[in-house]
Amino acid sequence: MTATTEKATAATDFATEVVTRTPAHDIALPDNAGTLALITLDNGFDHTKPNTFGPQSIADLTATIAALRQRAEAGEIVAVAVTGKPFIFAVGADLTGVPFIGSRDQALEVARAGHAAYAAFSDLPVPTFAFVNGAAMGGGVELALSATYRTMSAGVPAVALPEVFLGLVPGWGGCWRLPNLVGVEKAITVVVENPLSQNRMLKGTQAYELGMADVLLEPADFLEESVAWAARVLSGEAAVERPDVDRDETAWDAAIGRARKLADVKTGRQARSPYAALDLLAAARTATREEGFAAEDEVLADLLMSDELRAGLYAFDLVQKRAKRPAGAPDKALARKVTKVGIVGAGLMASQLALLFIQRLQVPVVLTDIDDERVAKGVSYVHAELDKLAGKGRLNADKLNRYKALVTGSTSKDGFADADFVIEAVFEEMSVKQQVFAEVEAVVSPECVLATNTSSLSIAEMASKLEHPERVVGFHFFNPVAVMPLLEVIPGERTEDATLATAFAVGKALKKTCIRAADRPSFIVNRLLGRFMGEAAKILDEGTPIEVVDRAFAGLAPMPPFVLIGLVGPAIALHNGETLVRAFPDRFYASPTLQRIVAAGKRGFYDLGSGRPVLDPEVAELIEKPAEPVVLDLAQVRQRVLTVLADEARRMLDEGVAQAPMDLDLAMITGAGFQFWNGGITPLLDRTGVAEAVTGSRFLPVGVANAPA
Repeated sequence: MTATTEKATAATDFATEVVTRTPAHDIALPDNAGTLALITLDNGFDHTKPNTFGPQSIADLTATIAALRQRAEAGEIVAVAVTGKPFIFAVGADLTGVPFIGSRDQALEVARAGHAAYAAFSDLPVPTFAFVNGAAMGGGVELALSATYRTMSAGVPAVALPEVFLGLVPGWGGCWRLPNLVGVEKAITVVVENPLSQNRMLKGTQAYELGMADVLLEPADFLEESVAWAARVLSGEAAVERPDVDRDETAWDAAIGRARKLADVKTGRQARSPYAALDLLAAARTATREEGFAAEDEVLADLLMSDELRAGLYAFDLVQKRAKRPAGAPDKALARKVTKVGIVGAGLMASQLALLFIQRLQVPVVLTDIDDERVAKGVSYVHAELDKLAGKGRLNADKLNRYKALVTGSTSKDGFADADFVIEAVFEEMSVKQQVFAEVEAVVSPECVLATNTSSLSIAEMASKLEHPERVVGFHFFNPVAVMPLLEVIPGERTEDATLATAFAVGKALKKTCIRAADRPSFIVNRLLGRFMGEAAKILDEGTPIEVVDRAFAGLAPMPPFVLIGLVGPAIALHNGETLVRAFPDRFYASPTLQRIVAAGKRGFYDLGSGRPVLDPEVAELIEKPAEPVVLDLAQVRQRVLTVLADEARRMLDEGVAQAPMDLDLAMITGAGFQFWNGGITPLLDRTGVAEAVTGSRFLPVGVANAPA
């Protein structure tokens, strides 16, 4: 083998790249103003497979720009613009090719190739335009930033630089161009704050308001209006004014400092990418373009070869692919059609469920409760939420009226007689749920699926007294229902495949990430969270200050454990913990502190009224005060909790609670907000060595969620 063949390039290793082509066609501008060459990014698929940039795509773009340079120099064209296929501009680098990058040299090649292509676009001898017609992320946004001018469609659903969310940085110009366009404060929002806030996206209108585009146009005739606006800019009729960027060193550095503190809170300094991005943003104040790009190249090459990114891409793959094909789901052909839904209960959870079923299934939904007042309150909640959606322009008048007409309420369950799917959302008490199902079974058809939204109770026991236990299934949503993607689907001991298939089909129609869980106490997420929060509570009760315990989980959990308890509710957290203690008394812990807080009627440990958690003084008095306190430091707290999580995860896999480690990770990401750049939970346990130390082996094979050696 020669040296030439040994050094494979990243481009040749991207064997599966879906190439985004860059054909250009001429548009005659009005008033004989000349010819604009319009590049259309198009990978040949519809909007469900967005445009991305792998090495071949970048090479294609580079060749297109080189040809257009010749035409511009010959005077054949007066401007060049780039736009996307319908609904999609471009969503950045082709991340599926990253596993093919086996060395830092290859990673550096990828970084430099993107910079070179975008710089060539910027440096054309004629003005350049980006017509952002659809979703734009990562390298797509950076290509738009490379243009001289930008138009933005008001219909664009998502604009983002999400790299930090995955463990990367915007490495094709974003960290230099954006702060030099909109200022460092706004750039920090897009590059660091939004990715660290569960990958928050901007709408097209918000991106325009931030200064990322020069003009906002309506989607109906966006391309035509963009060309017309470009013509006015070229003729001098339309002036493009942008505010000066404040380059005051003190203010710039102060903004970076505030962002570092935010990163500390969000990541506990356990992630590299936000700090690398902030270093690049800090340097952008004085760096030349060449210096900024060279720095991005080096950082991108380092991060492309990091465990952090590979874990992030593993998590991304789970959410994009595994979530669409749930492991252990029966043949979807067995699913029964659902034309009407019944909901037992009309409280907040039941009302949220009704709203979701109406919007996604668009079938009649009947809410029931024990008195007219509760029923009316539940129906009113659904109507009010629909009115809010209409007020935001997300429902037209016809759809609003139709959706409102789909929800009804009653104190009788007789309305369930022709329902195909009935879900209960009543008090988390086995006897109550058994009684509810007995009442429902007396009314519904033998084929009607009975679903329970229990968060911890046995599905088999709940169904045990029914004439048809085979039609009962666990259908566990996470709160808030409209926001949290996860739905745990749990078959009982006698649940038949048709019931389970119907549950998965309904979950898919509701646009939820469905994961099959075994009928074991608290299922997947609440069992892992129960061990996690139980150990944290035990450490607190033994004497470690609450602020130390909470700070130890930055970069592990999406929020501190005692803030999380306030979010889910102390009574619910206590119920889950006590359920698990009854099932596994040797491992789980019921905190006397939490018991006192629930007894006192407290809604959490902290007062969040100021926007930041402040310990409630009355709660502080309820915290256990041991005679001989054991005080741990941050590292000791973190290690102890990771140790018990590794132990519980291995036990759950051995028991078949989850189908595979990937489902534990997918569940914790979509149901509890665990970070992508950790890969969920098992890649973190693997790369810290905790998995092998506690259980004797890794959860995942080497290379699945970590960089090659």
